[in-house]
Amino acid sequence: MSPLQDLAIVRNRTFDEIAVGDSASIERTLKAEDIQLFAVMSGDVNPAHLDAEYAASTRFHGVIAHGMWGGALISAVLGTRLPGPGTVYLAQTLKFLRPVRVGDTLTVRVCVSTRDEARKRLTLACSCTNQQGEAVIDGEATVLAPTERIERAATTLPEVRLRTADGLPRLLAHVRPLGAIRVAVVHPCDALSLGGALDAQAAGLIVPVLVAPRARLLAVAAEAGLDLAGIEVEDVPHSHAAAARAAEMAGKGEVEALMKGSLHTDELMGAVLAAGAGLRTARRLSHCYLMQTPAYPRPFILTDAAINIAPTLSEKADIVRNAIDLAHAIGVAVPRVAILAAVETVNPAMPATLDAAALCKMADRGQIAGGVLDGPLAFDNAVSIAAARVKGICSEVAGQADVLVVPDLESGNMLAKQLEYMGDAATAGIVMGAKVPIVLTSRADSRETRIASCAIALMLAHRYRSARP
Repeated sequence: MSPLQDLAIVRNRTFDEIAVGDSASIERTLKAEDIQLFAVMSGDVNPAHLDAEYAASTRFHGVIAHGMWGGALISAVLGTRLPGPGTVYLAQTLKFLRPVRVGDTLTVRVCVSTRDEARKRLTLACSCTNQQGEAVIDGEATVLAPTERIERAATTLPEVRLRTADGLPRLLAHVRPLGAIRVAVVHPCDALSLGGALDAQAAGLIVPVLVAPRARLLAVAAEAGLDLAGIEVEDVPHSHAAAARAAEMAGKGEVEALMKGSLHTDELMGAVLAAGAGLRTARRLSHCYLMQTPAYPRPFILTDAAINIAPTLSEKADIVRNAIDLAHAIGVAVPRVAILAAVETVNPAMPATLDAAALCKMADRGQIAGGVLDGPLAFDNAVSIAAARVKGICSEVAGQADVLVVPDLESGNMLAKQLEYMGDAATAGIVMGAKVPIVLTSRADSRETRIASCAIALMLAHRYRSARP
């Protein structure tokens, strides 16, 4: 527990209770996370605090804390210890005498030097010293002291978990050298989907072809302040026509991928599956979420949470094959595929466990190739080696799955949303099983999700040039 959270009760000392010479202090050890969180809160991303390589070249020869991190600790002593709650900050001077590095322990102390009886003001000497007793910060604070007694239960602070958002930059750096692909953006008639397409263009991933009613597109762009200059538009009367025209373009090779706009998913999928579109393969279409969460050491694929509502065994086999193909495309040579169910044993009363066992046997017999399958596995056994060991599960897949195959759309969609909204998962969504990749995002998806999905589509499109699905 931090020294700033170790009081169950916070109470003040009124002006009349405080004498010259009274003091209070706290100790705090600097962690790397403190520097990162202070940068997030303040917006101060000076590389001297965050970039070890750059910081090594400075006069300090390494990363140092923001000076005002120590200033904030002084504020904490004034606000929680002396005088405590009800204190009004009026002025503060600070001199920064030495750098503070990760691992340094500061003793932060304030001491009353003068009292102004008429105005109920206090002047306090403020200091921060490190573990060697060296002065780090020196200064003086002027405060308006409280005149009424305040005693409150300490507020329980939320747990803050930092997530380094480096996955998307790494993904973009990997795919940009491949070169942008032409993508039919189907009916992007709201600001989110239109902006997402333009963001992907700006990132160097796609050359968008907007397939939508031109007048409506221009109105959306004008209202959202988006510039469509130089962007190709296929003018069609409505969303159904947009889906049909985009599928036709993809079938003829005029574009290498499709991207869903503001139309319904079933409209777009219906056009892709139409006999005349030429986009069907021998595979069932299925959706894959590529996800990365701070709690799991590698990216993983979750499938199918968007297209197949209650897939049969043969449809699940295609869902697995599609996910394995995606795993190969992103560089996983032999993906470990966990077939999920509520339990890890085969139960004739639970069809998902029977399907899992059958899929594993299909893999044993070569009907599903390119990965290692195991199931049924409960979610905890699939992602936690410790949980698998407790259950006595010995498997190449358990605890280290690259692919999670859910029993049906409802369970998959709930799991995906839980991982995204409560597990801080970064996501990308793509439809597999057609002759071109299809970017399928939700209206609620973030800008990063849309860009990452286009990056995956770009990777797949280049792969399909030499290995048609």
